[in-house]
Amino acid sequence: MKEFIISEAQTEKAVLVGLITPEQNEQKVREYLDELAFLADTAGVEAVKRFYQKLDYPNSVTFVGSGKLQEIKEYVVENEIGLVIFDDELSAKQLRNIEKELQVKILDRTNLILDIFASRAQTAHAKTQVELAQYKYMLPRLTRLWTHLERQRGGVGMRGPGETQLETDKRIILDKISKLKRDLVEIDKQKSVQRKNRGKMVRVALVGYTNVGKSTLMNQLSKSEVFAENKLFATLDTTVRKVIVDNLPFLLSDTVGFIRKLPTELVESFKSTLDEVREADLLVHVVDISHPTFEEQIEVVNRTLSEIDKTEKPMIMVFNKIDAFTFVPKEEDDLTPRTRENIDLDELKRTWMNKMQDNCIFISAKERTNIDALKTLLYERVKQIHITRFPYNDFLFQQYDEE
Repeated sequence: MKEFIISEAQTEKAVLVGLITPEQNEQKVREYLDELAFLADTAGVEAVKRFYQKLDYPNSVTFVGSGKLQEIKEYVVENEIGLVIFDDELSAKQLRNIEKELQVKILDRTNLILDIFASRAQTAHAKTQVELAQYKYMLPRLTRLWTHLERQRGGVGMRGPGETQLETDKRIILDKISKLKRDLVEIDKQKSVQRKNRGKMVRVALVGYTNVGKSTLMNQLSKSEVFAENKLFATLDTTVRKVIVDNLPFLLSDTVGFIRKLPTELVESFKSTLDEVREADLLVHVVDISHPTFEEQIEVVNRTLSEIDKTEKPMIMVFNKIDAFTFVPKEEDDLTPRTRENIDLDELKRTWMNKMQDNCIFISAKERTNIDALKTLLYERVKQIHITRFPYNDFLFQQYDEE
């Protein structure tokens, strides 16, 4: 059976395909394909060309129209491209028809994210969750894997083998899904015991979109060496560190980043990883303010958080990467309407962010800008939670001279 994990060492060349529909305009699709190109780069693939098509809804047979598919085919053949990546999830029927026409490897956004997760998974917990998500993704697409057993013509003996093999594979995969779910229950029990052993310390969880600098901030606050790089999903396993500000200790956890169009299989499989978010006393929402669509990223994170945990938790918004923030000042004789890229950082702070008052702070984790102010803010928030929980335990807040 065909493997779903694709991890070749050499750099592959790929073309990206996006659809402009009434739900997502051209600007949004271009942003999505920028992110898809970043995902491809993270997976070790170079995106060399992008194709767009405007349709009311995806073609149920080939996702894009037949003319556009032919255009993609000509480019793929002429430039010896071995991979085509679609920005939306493809059905088994669409995958089969596109592969038949293009004769190259076809991935959709979900499959690409699963591949990145598979290559990043280090612990048994993460590997089990990724494998479960892959099997859930594979199950409805099994018919595509057994096209070599399709019934080409009538006659005795042409009907049974394909159907029998397909049913056998379905049963094997369903059994594996059941086993992986049981394994995750056992791992979750161990994790819950670990969390109970952490005592009564206040828990703070870093949350946010992928590649906003959560792991870099974790390293600055905890003086640890959590893996961090400028790639999507650099962190897959939840990391927990003890942090002490002045003489007040608390637990800080770094969680997996969220992303637009996050596959439902991954949300379901990784809910146990996000127990740290559910059990946190305080959330620190890290935002990449230098990203042109950071407000949409905030909405994606808030929406995903509401799926994970319905309860309202206190939250601090940390606008990171102020060192990378840029804007384009408008010329005096330019009478066109101002856009988001014409607003400088000071003016941005006076917009809706101003209403957040002490619940937001602007930093650069990489340059250590305003890190001390963030520590002070964290100290005050953790102190409030600690006093509420232990009203008579005030010795932590006494200031002592080092002498």
